[in-house]
Amino acid sequence: MLVLTQYNKINNWLNGERVYPSFLNFKKNNMSCNLTKGRNITCRDTVGGIKAIYFAQFDEVASYITASGELTDFDLGASDDIYKYTLKRGTASCTETLTGSSENGTVFYTPSVNIKLHKLTKEDQNQVKLLASNRLVIFLELNEVLTANSHNVLLALGLENGMELNAGTNATGTAFGDMNGYDWTFDGMERDPMVTVADYTTNPLDNSAFTFQSIVTS
Repeated sequence: MLVLTQYNKINNWLNGERVYPSFLNFKKNNMSCNLTKGRNITCRDTVGGIKAIYFAQFDEVASYITASGELTDFDLGASDDIYKYTLKRGTASCTETLTGSSENGTVFYTPSVNIKLHKLTKEDQNQVKLLASNRLVIFLELNEVLTANSHNVLLALGLENGMELNAGTNATGTAFGDMNGYDWTFDGMERDPMVTVADYTTNPLDNSAFTFQSIVTS
């Protein structure tokens, strides 16, 4: 009788019944990649663009901690600096591309940051060579702000493998109204997507859990 019952269940399933019988032993996915949240439509209270970009040298990173998509701890050496470039409105952008392969069971992320800096200078001619020679961790201070305190949102890119300056132009322009300056693109390749940075106290990156000497602005 048990054999006949099982036969009938299998026959019904093959004929279009899509209530999967328990004896087929389909297992629930209990992996760590299970979904944890939904998402509602949010208020129209944000803006695009980047306010400033910060560079840390990748080989000076001593340690960092991320949790649930947020950077909560970041440590350079006690004598190592972070370098800030303030940007004009509408001159910088960040795009992260997800690349997955169903055949290979892989997924990775390629962040890309483009910045434009006005005016060719001897100082920047030297800096572009130094930037291109290094792997970098990049922090982006967005125009977007947190609802709770109006602090600017910060993103961190290249934590695992670093970001590199792999494309760009240093151009004079032709006409009087053309841009004279720099157009640089940094890119990377990471296992995980870029993360937000834990909220700061007063100024970006002044978090008590972050260790470095200073932020150099000029």
